Formats: sequence, structure tokens, C-alpha cells
Amino acid sequence: MNIHEYQGKALLKGFGAPVAEGVPVFRASEAEAAAKALPGPLYVVKSQIHAGGRGKGKFRELGPDAKGGVRLAKSVAEVVANAKEMLGHTLVTKQTGPAGKQVNRLYIEDGADIERELYLSLLVDRSVGRIAFVVSTEGGMDIEAVAHDTPEKIITVAIDPEKGVTADDLKELNGALKLDG
Repeated sequence: MNIHEYQGKALLKGFGAPVAEGVPVFRASEAEAAAKALPGPLYVVKSQIHAGGRGKGKFRELGPDAKGGVRLAKSVAEVVANAKEMLGHTLVTKQTGPAGKQVNRLYIEDGADIERELYLSLLVDRSVGRIAFVVSTEGGMDIEAVAHDTPEKIITVAIDPEKGVTADDLKELNGALKLDG
């Protein structure tokens, strides 16, 4: 099953996880109201496609100097301009291949000052037949480069289905991400 970022964040929020406020947008005409519903003054306009590497991706129909599929906006007007430019165009990333994927929805999210970036993914690890957390202190847009250049910086914690997530699993994840608390 594939879900978009905004859908995943809604699920996390439903279970009490703190997530940044955001509004999904399906038409450029919805972008202004979405941005005005958020605290601002910094916003992030995120293409919603089933592929990673969106921030470094390029839109096929736009010039080579165009911004990628995840953009910072410092005003409501910038949010609207980005929405008009992104919706309906084809985003090409390392994961989509040259065909790319058409952007039919955006997620307008409240921006934040970033102290550090972390990477966390929850996936089915087919090699062990279990759900696994994949984490790294080298988060951000270049996780593929981290996997290639410094794979030791990516930690995988497989979850025993009979026990669920244990205190030991959480301790290992906490240590791998160098979290306090």
C-alpha cells in the first residue's frame, strides 16, 4: 500500500505524534486558503507523489534551473506561485526514473527552523520478513547518497512480531539517532 506524506502524517497525528501543521491541496486555487490556515510566515510546498527524492527532483516541463518538488516559501504569494508552477507537471526523481510522475496534489506545511535533520523510515524488511525501522542521523534529502557512501550511518532495527516494539528496540533507536530523553 502506498500513501502520501500528508496521509501518513494524519495517521501519526491521530496516534498523538507531534507533526507540523499542513493542508493538502489539489488545485492551485486552494493554495492561498491553505497557507492562510497555517501560522507562517515560513511555508513548505511539497509535491505528493509515490517516490522519494522529491526535493532534488526536476520538473520535466520547466527549465533546468527550476526548483525541485519541495520548496520553501516565505509568503502566501510564494505558496500560490509555487502551487501554480508545480501542479499538473511531471516530477522526475532518481526513484521515478525518466518517466517521472505527475504532481496532482501538494502538501502545504508550516515551516520551521531546523536544528538538525534525522531520517526515519518504517518498512517491511523482506530479508528477515519483519517490519523494521531504518534510521540515520544523516537525515535530509540525500539519504540515498548516505546509503551509498557511508552505509554504516544507517541503522536497521527489525521488530519481532510476537513482542512488538520493545523498550530495548526504543533504546537502540534512541541511541542510533542520538536523542536525549
